[in-house]
Amino acid sequence: MLQAIRSERVVLPQGVRPATIVVRDGRIAAVQEYGERLAGAREMDVGAQVVMPGLVDTHVHINDPGRAEWEGFEHATRAAAAGGVTTLVDMPLNSIPSTTNVAGLEKKRQAARGRCYVDVGFWGGVVPGNAFDLAPLAAAGVFGFKCFLTPSGVEEFGHVSEADLREALPIVAALHLPLLAHAELPALLEDPLVPVDGIARDPRRYSTWLNSRPDASECGAIEMLARLAAEFGARIHIVHLATATALPAIRSARAAGAALSVETCPHYLTFAAEDIGEGATPFKCAPPIRSRDNRERLWDALTAGDIDLIATDHSPAPPALKHLDDGDFVRAWGGIASLQLGLSIVWTGAAERGIPVERVVAWLAERPAKLAGLATKGAIAAGRDADLVVWDPEKETIVDAGSLQHRHPITPYDGRRLRGGVVTTILRGQTVFDRGEFVSSPIGVTLRRSVSSGSYPL
Repeated sequence: MLQAIRSERVVLPQGVRPATIVVRDGRIAAVQEYGERLAGAREMDVGAQVVMPGLVDTHVHINDPGRAEWEGFEHATRAAAAGGVTTLVDMPLNSIPSTTNVAGLEKKRQAARGRCYVDVGFWGGVVPGNAFDLAPLAAAGVFGFKCFLTPSGVEEFGHVSEADLREALPIVAALHLPLLAHAELPALLEDPLVPVDGIARDPRRYSTWLNSRPDASECGAIEMLARLAAEFGARIHIVHLATATALPAIRSARAAGAALSVETCPHYLTFAAEDIGEGATPFKCAPPIRSRDNRERLWDALTAGDIDLIATDHSPAPPALKHLDDGDFVRAWGGIASLQLGLSIVWTGAAERGIPVERVVAWLAERPAKLAGLATKGAIAAGRDADLVVWDPEKETIVDAGSLQHRHPITPYDGRRLRGGVVTTILRGQTVFDRGEFVSSPIGVTLRRSVSSGSYPL
């Protein structure tokens, strides 16, 4: 089937301009001038609305199988489609089993079959003692590996030491895949339940949680990872950077030749510790949301290219685990639900700072696709999948958590005014979401990394 999708504002790798996107059999066949007509093509002209590539979110916790009551494939992928995300890469933990061997990977694929509204790939996991599982996982199609340097919050996904990384990194480097790392050092964390000067800390105060996860823990972990990346010639990706204090070490490591890439998250670019109220546990995450000044330094690092991309780290949990009833920051699950909102969140902050839409697309689509080696995703160009989003950047909405597609109506963005709204989401040429409605069955597929595709410099 031949399609022609036309807009006065198409976000292309070369910039934004009027264009017609020609789609044949789910792939982009060509990008032509706006006024060109194609005989026999099904026409879609969206006028001044923006057409951008489908977003790629490389940091999502779907929690299925085993903890599907936390989210699940249907809810996560519906939220993605409603938010303009056409490809997810699922994290290897919080599901049971974890994706730390091929058997766990296959159980995830079985659980996903016929339930996904967008395409889904999988990261493998690096945990103590599974080094011999890494090559089989790569051969089975994972896009890379994820590890935690500090306890993950679930018993079945253990955190690694430097010794564990020294065992795994030669294998990861030989596979030419990235290692994604949760960068906090346990030795530099503080116990939030230990009294200070004999006075018990109040678990309802955000400062109790914040002070227990100091910047030094992130910085120390990143310095160690940079050293190991250089030593082993491995590609290491720092997930959810929260502290701007680590940026000098990141710049120095890169200047010395380390293959180190970095992401941050919408919540670190939006919220500030000074504004988080007592008992407001939907804001809890690890590393924690830091100061207002730190937030602005992260934005500066993004625009300077020191931070490569943005991913949501969508990590939902049921209300009881978020301790909404008692507001206990210490015991609440640390994770923020924002998958459906990522584009609007980032665009709201970018527009306020005069950052153009093409840079937002690079952070949310092009570079995440490169991180995972998804060669057919992340850009509007001939040969790519026809994953497209029609989007109204001028629209303003107030977030209603209860209307989101996430399984649980919990998000710190509830009640917040955001800019930009997804009109239509197209997956491989087929419309899946249009003007607030899902208009197709779950047509998403589970993706496998091609053994020869590798991953790409950011």
